Amino acid sequence: MEQERSRVIQEFVPGKQVTLAHVIANPDPMLYTKLGIKEAGAIGILTLTPTETAIIAADIATKAAGVELGFLDRFTGSLIVVGDVSAVEMAVDAVNQVLSEKLRFTPAMVTKS
Repeated sequence: MEQERSRVIQEFVPGKQVTLAHVIANPDPMLYTKLGIKEAGAIGILTLTPTETAIIAADIATKAAGVELGFLDRFTGSLIVVGDVSAVEMAVDAVNQVLSEKLRFTPAMVTKS
C-alpha cells in the first residue's frame, strides 16, 4: 500500500517597506564606473518591497528634486538616483515620506556616508 504524502508550499509575501535608504555623498569616481552610471555629486540607493514599488519611487524622486535615474529594477526593488548632494538627499527623503504617509509603507532610516 502506498503512503500518502503531503506537499507543503511556502510563499514569501513581503510587507510594504523601504528596506534601505542611503545617500553616498561625493563618492569615489571609480564607483560610478563600476556601476555604469553618470558621475554626479551623490548617489542615492533605495531598496523596496514589493519590488514594483521601485517604479513609484523613481517617479516620486524625480518629481521631488533635480535627480536622474541611475538604475531601476522592478524585479529586485532596487533604485539608484544621482545628482548633487542636496538633491539626492531631498529625493530619498521624499520617497520615504510619500510611501510612508500616502501608501502606509514602513519607512527606513535614511543613512549617509
